[in-house]
Parts: sequence; structure tokens; C-alpha cells
Amino acid sequence: MNLNATIEGLLFVAGDEGLSLDQLDELLPENPATISHALTRLKQDLQADHQRGLVLLQFGEHFKLATKKELAPVIKQYFSAPLSTNLGQATLETLAIIAYQQPVTRVDIDEIRGVQSSGAIQKLVLRQLVEAKGRKEAPGRPILYGTSDFFLDYFELKDLTQLPPLPEPEELAAPETNDLFATFQAQLNQDETKKDED
Repeated sequence: MNLNATIEGLLFVAGDEGLSLDQLDELLPENPATISHALTRLKQDLQADHQRGLVLLQFGEHFKLATKKELAPVIKQYFSAPLSTNLGQATLETLAIIAYQQPVTRVDIDEIRGVQSSGAIQKLVLRQLVEAKGRKEAPGRPILYGTSDFFLDYFELKDLTQLPPLPEPEELAAPETNDLFATFQAQLNQDETKKDED
């Protein structure tokens, strides 16, 4: 695996937050100059290759992968589909964690779920159910995520105090309460049923 491929893989799993040159330097055995050169090469390769759908963007000291602007129409079409069509279990779990734990970072969500959540977070942001609420005062200043006004409107909540109460710890073992996102799934299914009836 060459350096470009390794960097691309790291940036993919880093998701929307991206990685800084310092972070890449800590993760990779190569020196900063070599890493910087590889980032430049990766950016050029992605931009020039019409068979690739990604570009490398730099924001200050951070680098991240994004989709090419030419894909905007089809991506917009994908995210304009009914919510329940594209919000699977992983995304709904992520939404539930953000709703109850906000403001929360991607790393915090990953630790709760036990798996990487950047894809689910990106989908929720594009759906406008979740938005950035600032940055945490910690190394790397990770983004803090919280629910949006659209989230409240969609689930017909006046404010977050109207979220259903979480089950007690001893209740979490029960199958009927094991899924934290069950309330969200039920609401989505109910909305889709109403649309079908109309």
C-alpha cells in the first residue's frame, strides 16, 4: 500500500472533520515534507482522474475528502428521497445519540456505537436533521454536533425536553427497549404511511 493510498484511506475514515498535517505526521512514519508532497499529488490525481468521484479539499490546516461538484445533481436527488428510504439502523442510532447526548463529537458517537460514524453523520447533516454546534476545546478542536430546527419540526417537538425519556438502565436489557432509535423509526414509518394514504 503506497503513501497516497494510505492517506486517502485515513481521510476517508476521518470523514467530515478531516485530518491536519500534524495528525497525519503522528500517524505515518514519513516526514512532514513527504506527507505534504503526497497530499499535493493525491489532490492532483483525484482532480485529473475523471473516473473518480472525490476531490481533496484543504481548510486551514485540515484536509478532507469531498465529492466533486459535478455530482451535485445526483447527490441532491439521492438525499431528496423519502427519509425512511435512506435512514437505516446505523443512521438512526447516530441520530438518537446526537439527540440525547448533544453537543457531541464524532469520536464520542463512535465510542458509544463501537463503530465509525462519519458516514451516518454526513447523511444526517445533508438531511438537515443535524448541524454543527461549534468546536470542542480539545486537541484538533473536533466539531460538536447537535440536532437542528428541522429535526424539531420533523418530529413535531417544541423543544428537546419533549424527547421521549430514555429507559432506565435495567430496562435496556429488555428487547422492546433495546433499540434507542425505535421512537425515531416509528415516527418515520408513521409519516410514510400517511403519505401513502394521501
